[in-house]
Amino acid sequence: MTLFCTLCLQGQAKYEREFRIKKSEFPQNALLLIREEIEGVRRLRFYKEIDSSTTSFEAKFRKDRLHYSVEFSAVGELEDIELLVKEVDVPEDVYAGISAYLENDCGKFKVRRLQQQYPVTGNQNLEKVMKDAFQNLLLPYINYELVVSCRTDSGREEYEYLFDAEGIFISRRKSLPPNYDHILY
Repeated sequence: MTLFCTLCLQGQAKYEREFRIKKSEFPQNALLLIREEIEGVRRLRFYKEIDSSTTSFEAKFRKDRLHYSVEFSAVGELEDIELLVKEVDVPEDVYAGISAYLENDCGKFKVRRLQQQYPVTGNQNLEKVMKDAFQNLLLPYINYELVVSCRTDSGREEYEYLFDAEGIFISRRKSLPPNYDHILY
């Protein structure tokens, strides 16, 4: 049963596209939360993210020399806070488990981006999640989100993997290449 569920998760194709938007297009309650709860923000940018099933909004910025991404639902409710990290920021045993899984799944791979994710679930206090994320705490409820380039028989493909705080696989989805609509030929 567990093997079947894992194979089902791997087979899901959720394509995601992200593009920059104006501040006026961002949900007002999300803007209010950013303005009231987050101080010392630099280079604040707003994005709309569309995948095969949902639409969400994302605010990306720098704070205390770190890169953050705060994701909101289509109605402006906080979904998660992500922090760009490096391999050395992840506990050794956790990263070893993630690497072993990726070697088994991809064969040859390269990690393009690694983020520590602080998801907001129904039983968690919003203020606590925000405090934990901006203090960069390693807690049992965090996830690791990786964008990985895998070598396949047909060439290279990029996937987005999600692992829990212990390095246990949660999900995988195929990444679309960046939007090149702005290039004129």
